[in-house]
Amino acid sequence: MRRVVRQSKFRHVFGQAAKNDQCYDDIRVSRVTWDSAFCAVNPKYVAIIIEASGGGAFLVLPLHKTGRIDKSYPTVCGHTGPVLDIDWCPHNDQVIASGSEDCTVMVWQIPENGLVTSMSEPVVVLEGHSKRVGIITWHPTARNMLLSAGCDNQIIIWNVGTGEAIITMEDMHPDVIYNVSWNRDGSLICTACKDKSIRVIDPRKGEIIAEKEKAHEGARPMRAIFLANGNILTTGFSRMSERQLALWNVENMEEPMTVNEMDTSNGVLLPFYDPDTNVVYLCGKGDSSIRYFEITDEAPYVHFLNTFASKEPQRGMGYMPKRGLDVNKCEIARFYKLHERKCEPIVMTVPRKSDLFQDDLYPDTAGPDSALEAEEWCEGKNGDPILISLKNGYVPGKNREIKVVKKNVLDHKGPKKTEGLLLLWAPAAGRPAAPHPQYSQKSEAKLEEILKEIKSLKDLVSSQEKRIIKLEEQMSKVAI
Repeated sequence: MRRVVRQSKFRHVFGQAAKNDQCYDDIRVSRVTWDSAFCAVNPKYVAIIIEASGGGAFLVLPLHKTGRIDKSYPTVCGHTGPVLDIDWCPHNDQVIASGSEDCTVMVWQIPENGLVTSMSEPVVVLEGHSKRVGIITWHPTARNMLLSAGCDNQIIIWNVGTGEAIITMEDMHPDVIYNVSWNRDGSLICTACKDKSIRVIDPRKGEIIAEKEKAHEGARPMRAIFLANGNILTTGFSRMSERQLALWNVENMEEPMTVNEMDTSNGVLLPFYDPDTNVVYLCGKGDSSIRYFEITDEAPYVHFLNTFASKEPQRGMGYMPKRGLDVNKCEIARFYKLHERKCEPIVMTVPRKSDLFQDDLYPDTAGPDSALEAEEWCEGKNGDPILISLKNGYVPGKNREIKVVKKNVLDHKGPKKTEGLLLLWAPAAGRPAAPHPQYSQKSEAKLEEILKEIKSLKDLVSSQEKRIIKLEEQMSKVAI
């Protein structure tokens, strides 16, 4: 007899929302009209972009800090405009980057046990965009490499260790960039643009190596992400405003490998992909459901698994890396769903009776160690993620402090020139490093003035010391 139902270990995956005491309550989630996730998660913290008067801010909460969040809880608040996107560094659980309407990218080092007071001094400010910065994403395998994309249609790749822009891609996108995704080893990026084109770019050569115009016919925003095997998955809209999911082969972008039409709704579908299990989760902005699909190598390639449905619509969504999951409960994904006033964890579980470690659900996954240094990647080297086993659970190691030593970058290609030098203060014991104030011509003149004053005071002290010695000599003579 022919098997009708396709066999899959993920057929019975079910989602479960956390109980009220496991949620993060009384959070004023950002109301900015921007299609980013507004939330970023790692095995230690959940970061949420919030409403802030007079600038932009986001919360960084330790995962265990559930319940009602006090209004006076410290925030990260250095931006002068609303924060649009945040992303945790995959190689350091204490480092997070943020992009804002104030046209800057900032990199922050969160203290070891979380925030005690509000933080307004970033480790480094990256300036190069002339319009708001809406996309931030770290390189998957090279240390200190950060990509940003702004509404000036530019993509800039930064070396955070030196605070400089290594690659600036200016003329590749004629319109707003909707999203940027790295491939598995970080050698290529794919982008979705408002001109309805999907582009695959080699950033080091500055070349578009594959392009598909009108990947989705609809006018609403698209998303494009790389899969582990090098194919590209896109979400978008048909001409009739039906939401679509499509799969593309980079070698031949003429026709999609498959297109799935889902429903008619105007919420942008944010895809979250697990390269270990080849499961993709689609979270629509404003939807109250999460759909999930399994991707395989044989036609029809995309297999619908199930839908997690809830009552409340989602404002944004955070996705936990694999090393932050509970392997003893067969948890294969965890989402942090943003409501209007709270953040609710949602756990995806494969039902299994055995308490033993399930090797088939947890193949070795990307660990926190970087495969390359930034300089090696710039020289043309590629490195696959360094994998770790989750058999005994993930044990976090000691995080290295991020060091920024800025070179004298006078010939900066961006719209703003970086003047002078950025050094790092030698940090006091137990205190995170902070950037040295940046020199400029004005501050140089001020510095000279201060040095003169110090010299005159030293001279004064020296003359007073001589006077004291003379008086002491006179005293000794009188005593005799």
